[in-house]
Amino acid sequence: MSPTSTPGEIDIRDDRERGLLSARAGGPDGQVVGHIQYFVLEEPERALVAVHTIVEREYEGRGIAGSLTRELYAIAAREAVHVVPLCSFAVRWAARHPGEAPTVSDQLRRAAEQALAADPGKW
Repeated sequence: MSPTSTPGEIDIRDDRERGLLSARAGGPDGQVVGHIQYFVLEEPERALVAVHTIVEREYEGRGIAGSLTRELYAIAAREAVHVVPLCSFAVRWAARHPGEAPTVSDQLRRAAEQALAADPGKW
């Protein structure tokens, strides 16, 4: 797991094995208040596929979902891979932040959608 801190005592951790990017309030040992569920697509090229974004109701409106999405794109940039946003929040966030969220090819998006349809357990 790799931690990233954000303003307001929110700690973001990537658990690649479980496909979860989690936000914790109060630091690394705090309560999980939001997460992005994702999977790694290998073909036609490696990509992180954002499937679902959730923030606990009492933490909504604090920018946590945006911080999680921004961090997923930052992880992808460090790994030189794409993010394929399939969850509605990530799609909207990417549209509002084109400088941070490079678009993906239709082929890559279709491959991600097919992988998700073939294994609904991915989310």
